[in-house]
Amino acid sequence: MKKLFFFSMVLAFSFSITNAQISKDGWAVGFGFVSPRLFSDITAEDLNYGGRLFVQKNLNEMAVVRVSVDYLMFTGVNVAPAVPAKFTNNAFKFGLSGVYTMSPCMTFSPYIGVGGSVLYYSLKNAGNVASKSYFGELTADIFFGGRMMLDDRWYATVELGQHTTSTDKFDGTIAPGSGGLFGGPLDSYTSLSLGLLYYFEPGEYSTMCDDDAGLSKFDYAKIEEIVKKYATTPANVDYNKIEDIVKKNCVVSTTKERVITSGNWVLVGVNFEFGKSSLTPESYPILVNAVQVLLSNPDMKVEIQGHTDNIGSDSFNKKLSEQRAETVKRFLVAKGVAASRLSTVGVGSSNPVADIKTAEGRSLNRRIEFKVTGK
Repeated sequence: MKKLFFFSMVLAFSFSITNAQISKDGWAVGFGFVSPRLFSDITAEDLNYGGRLFVQKNLNEMAVVRVSVDYLMFTGVNVAPAVPAKFTNNAFKFGLSGVYTMSPCMTFSPYIGVGGSVLYYSLKNAGNVASKSYFGELTADIFFGGRMMLDDRWYATVELGQHTTSTDKFDGTIAPGSGGLFGGPLDSYTSLSLGLLYYFEPGEYSTMCDDDAGLSKFDYAKIEEIVKKYATTPANVDYNKIEDIVKKNCVVSTTKERVITSGNWVLVGVNFEFGKSSLTPESYPILVNAVQVLLSNPDMKVEIQGHTDNIGSDSFNKKLSEQRAETVKRFLVAKGVAASRLSTVGVGSSNPVADIKTAEGRSLNRRIEFKVTGK
């Protein structure tokens, strides 16, 4: 009874910080909307707009190299001519930058970046410079932002940047001493962007955020508070014992005979949120236990079967279940299981194990099964 009490508390109050799934060396593509604003010599500037497309490569879990292309539209009233005119600047910006993610294991991960770019831009109704196209001016870029995990491949991004050009004619007017965000002869602009990031090649799965299967993320203060509240005598909480209980009570047995003779090995507790392929925090202890079984049975080969609930089209659920199986495979490989022992398949919603009409039943249907395929 005491073990059950502790185990229940652990399940209820552990994993208060979401484990993000991050890549060591993946490739991603990003795109989004950009709103830039000049700090320059023109006045009555309108709301400007643009877009961004970039490709980035993870050097490790925290460092990224990014190659980007921005299209930017700047408008305003140029006061340099005798008759003020509506000024426009259509610019393309080709950039290379480095990005450092400060807290990659958070669901929302802040980052900072620096880099440089080459500009191609066309001026219309310029002031005291020629209204024509220019190429070869440079910008120095610094930006900060954050990304929020949507699933194991998709992220939403928000970013604020400051960009200083190598020229004072970017705004169509040369006026020494009055351009730039901080004054001086050079023009500059800020940018606010909202977009999406997609890992088309996830690369090697990182275990940085697993943190020993999440066991060190127990809310110990909350557990101790409950123990003291309900204990009839003063009690000290043995946290090592709690973690031992979690490992011992994982659904998957570590005995070789049970696994090999069981046909399909259901990882009860490895579930997914609706419409996503990212692992929930409570999945990690079960998966770590599965790793122990596979490592202790080196001849065992398994097919990882991903399952979904019945919400959505068959094609969507099939693809989602495949992604879920791949997520689990990456975790197992990162923990030391040979990839050659693992295959994946997406079953979709074709094989439910619980009532498809209830939320609880649908949650149980979003699961992973192992099928032992050989020794």
